[in-house]
Amino acid sequence: MKVLVIQQKMIGDVLTSSILFEAIKTKYPDAQLHYLINSHTYPVVKGNPYIDKYHFFTPEDEKSKRKLFSFAKSLQKEKFDVSIDVYGKISSLIFSYFSKAKLRIGYHKSYSSLFYNKTLNRKTKPEYNASLAIENRMKLLEFIGIEFQNILPEIYLKDQELEDAKNYLISADLNLEKPIYMISVLGSGPKKTYPFSYMASVLNTIAEKNLEAQILFNYIPKQEDDAKAIYELCKTETQHQIYFNVFGKSLREFLAITAHCTALIGNEGGAVNMAKALRIPTFTMFNPALNKQNWFGASETKDHVAVHLSDYVDMSSFDEKNIKADIDTIYKKFKPDYFKALLLDFLKTHN
Repeated sequence: MKVLVIQQKMIGDVLTSSILFEAIKTKYPDAQLHYLINSHTYPVVKGNPYIDKYHFFTPEDEKSKRKLFSFAKSLQKEKFDVSIDVYGKISSLIFSYFSKAKLRIGYHKSYSSLFYNKTLNRKTKPEYNASLAIENRMKLLEFIGIEFQNILPEIYLKDQELEDAKNYLISADLNLEKPIYMISVLGSGPKKTYPFSYMASVLNTIAEKNLEAQILFNYIPKQEDDAKAIYELCKTETQHQIYFNVFGKSLREFLAITAHCTALIGNEGGAVNMAKALRIPTFTMFNPALNKQNWFGASETKDHVAVHLSDYVDMSSFDEKNIKADIDTIYKKFKPDYFKALLLDFLKTHN
């Protein structure tokens, strides 16, 4: 059996969908499994032993309809038996259809039957105490005889990558015997970022709780000004514990550095998913516009903590559109004092 799994766009999505490969290989060890992803997301699935081949959709392919359809037609030569479209947007629908797989699986939409021959509705509530992100992905495999398994995403780093990260941290004067906290200091965009002053308060709490804590920021070069703005809002004592210029220059370097950290704390997003896949404890502040159940399951509470405004404030009067339209105001209601006790407990456990 030859299977194509399609998952474009975000790093966290690509990483989460990688669980399908382990599940399929466990049931069908001789299956040939291919993964269609955006090229920039490859670092989080590089080295995955369950994936046999990758198909990279590049920014150049995305910008040109001609290249997009040429890429889609190129899939036909693989002669897939099954295509599983996790992404469910126009481009992935096209890829699924052009794959000419005998069994084309995807989520139900009004027009999806034009492209798939097997569809299902997404769950709105978890059945197995996992996140909906995991449960809905696993549900796609029911059409090939695979029942739910609570498989967690995993990132595969080489020993040399880990050793290089260790040496980098040591050379930057970090003590690997003392707590190191990676901070997801910024979200993927301004409207997905915990207010700067509130994040500074969280950082002050971390530093005050443990004077030996060493704090790293996760940011990319274009986010440096925003990361610096949060740094400047911190107390002077906290700033002394922040190693602002210590960060991964590439995604694989970030992963290897994070693998040496005590925990990751901060905004929900790809960095949190990556830390979990590295088996690093996390403390996550969710964007109020998101459903926490989508990316956090009840079974995760042993090593992970996630907080959402709805845990503290009645949000029944808000609908999703209202929250997104006025996210800055809504975010300001999500005060760090609400979850300070939980954070202190987390830091006590992971120090």
